[in-house]
Amino acid sequence: MPLPKQDYVSDIWKDGIFENKVVFCTGGAGSICSAQVRALVHLGANACIVGRNVEKTENMAKDIATARQGAKVLGIGAIDVRNVESLQNAVEQCVQELGGIDYVIAGAAGNFLAPISQLSTNAFKSVMDIDVLGSYNTLKATLPHLITSASSHKNPHIHPSRANTGGRIIFISATIHYTTMPLQTHVSVAKAGVDALSHSTAIEFGPRGITSNVIAPGPIAGTEGMERLARKEGSDQVKTRVPLGRYGTVKEIADATVFLFGDTGNFVSGQTLVVDGAAWRTQSANPGAGFPYPDFLLKDEVVTGVKGEKKAKL
Repeated sequence: MPLPKQDYVSDIWKDGIFENKVVFCTGGAGSICSAQVRALVHLGANACIVGRNVEKTENMAKDIATARQGAKVLGIGAIDVRNVESLQNAVEQCVQELGGIDYVIAGAAGNFLAPISQLSTNAFKSVMDIDVLGSYNTLKATLPHLITSASSHKNPHIHPSRANTGGRIIFISATIHYTTMPLQTHVSVAKAGVDALSHSTAIEFGPRGITSNVIAPGPIAGTEGMERLARKEGSDQVKTRVPLGRYGTVKEIADATVFLFGDTGNFVSGQTLVVDGAAWRTQSANPGAGFPYPDFLLKDEVVTGVKGEKKAKL
């Protein structure tokens, strides 16, 4: 269903700043990544989103395309980011149909609540494979096209009146590993790896004109992530730990994306842009709402009352 502009991008950005640009996004059917792509499409880009669920991905692509008349948005399902050949096929289709890739959002991720005592090796590996290996595969599959795009946009001052950028990648991470958090060991380890991957990309490919940055969202309203990490009856506890006193919005993540991909991000690379209302500074020892620390762990309770709960064993 078409969304009003104010739900996914601010009015401060000039229409058309991403005209003739192409964004490739993994996890693009998710609530945060779809808002990021929708904002870029509204501002002139065409897009390719990929995901594992065929119907969900294709339907989201059609929905995102309503952000701008004439927009081209591909939705490619049955793509597993853990399989680099799967990603390469999607990248080839994107380039063939849309003409190239200028921007990449590595957004595919896995998450659930579980203490180490109930976290199996396979469950830990699954999150590592989706988040870390998946991000690496996304980088590897798109790098040749990012290099080509970056080489075509060496001088940011050629067209000072509009964004003329390319060769940029954003990795979607989190803030959990800054202080650590109970029930989130697997995600903490994985996101630390994603951050390191982005920083290394910035160093190794900066000389080729590529910028690599991380966006680390905090608690964002209406997202599947919030449903997986908080019991409904305890969700208000999360707000009380956010210094700004509210959840973030997907639009605020999308605006951060436009900033990094636009002229505004020309000299920003190797950085982590935290969009969380300073929430991470109060999060230590506070897992998802409704799981009091340390009683929950000492009682060996099982996580219940959240979406997609896992029942893993040692």
